[in-house]
Amino acid sequence: MRWLSGDPPRGWPARALVALVVLGLAATPLLFHGVKPLEVAEKICVMAALAASYDVLLGYTGIVSFAHVMFFGIGAYGVGLASYALGPGWGALALGLAGGLALSALLAVAIGLFSLRVQAIFFAMVTLAVAYAFNVLASQLPDLTGGEDGRSFRVPELLRPGHHFGHWLGAAVTGRTLTYYLAFAGAAALFLILLRVVNSPFGRVLQAIRENPLRAEALGYRIVVHRTLAVIVAALAATCAGGLDALWLRYVGPDTALSFSIQIDVLVIVVIGGRGTLYGAVVGAAVFVIAQNYLRSAIGGLSHAAADLGLPLLPSLLHPDRWLLWLGLMFILAVRFAPRGIIGELARRADLAEPR
Repeated sequence: MRWLSGDPPRGWPARALVALVVLGLAATPLLFHGVKPLEVAEKICVMAALAASYDVLLGYTGIVSFAHVMFFGIGAYGVGLASYALGPGWGALALGLAGGLALSALLAVAIGLFSLRVQAIFFAMVTLAVAYAFNVLASQLPDLTGGEDGRSFRVPELLRPGHHFGHWLGAAVTGRTLTYYLAFAGAAALFLILLRVVNSPFGRVLQAIRENPLRAEALGYRIVVHRTLAVIVAALAATCAGGLDALWLRYVGPDTALSFSIQIDVLVIVVIGGRGTLYGAVVGAAVFVIAQNYLRSAIGGLSHAAADLGLPLLPSLLHPDRWLLWLGLMFILAVRFAPRGIIGELARRADLAEPR
């Protein structure tokens, strides 16, 4: 990635970890059979792209926004509603995504110009109100959006599970496999574009504004303009991520596209992976999504083992229904012992290990 951004992960442990995640995602359809591994891998791709776009705001610009999930939902609804209304076709997908990008850009400009002049906490509250209003609007327009039930739609023939391309390395290659690689390639492209943005002169200005906005303004930089542009870039990337997720699900609804829990998940991913690193979004998404999908069964196995050994209290504490408790504990420990996040901590250790 050096040729594109000039900013690879610092230190060989961080580089190896990022490479392991990327190679694992690329090989998932060939190494693992069944529906769930592919579902988990696709979710990692989409959440990595979404978290990277949010890191442009939180980690590089210092903006706390709760409207990011709204832009994700706009992309998902754009693709879903266009395909539902116009039928399966590449033209409908392109038109829906283009419409979503246009709407996201307009809303991002409005949010940026009208809200970024206020203090950080008030900006966060304004974005929260806008995102909530958009969620309610999507739920209360059943004729257009399907309301709470959402909309299921069909995708082009090449992307359907029943379309077979043959076998490769012993694994069946279907339209579902092609859809996964489309999501993987789209998420990778979004990440590389964002990586180029944050390592450009514009990205350096954003970091200067984050560190000391008054000094940046004294040097002649228009803070509101740069912050608004950062919101627009992050919003467009989140919109594309939403479109990719809707294409995979072949469904769009408030719970899958506009739920506030998605915003919380993205925030947790950025903190776990490391703010202001962008690579942390990749590692954080992998850790979080894998834990979200497999921690419950792992804890269930430990609960049964503790019960077989006759240990008191542990079987109840390790009950599968309490997996969120342990996920929260893991998050607390990660913040306590690696406040810079996984990639941030590895980068710090690499800097300390370099000879002076």
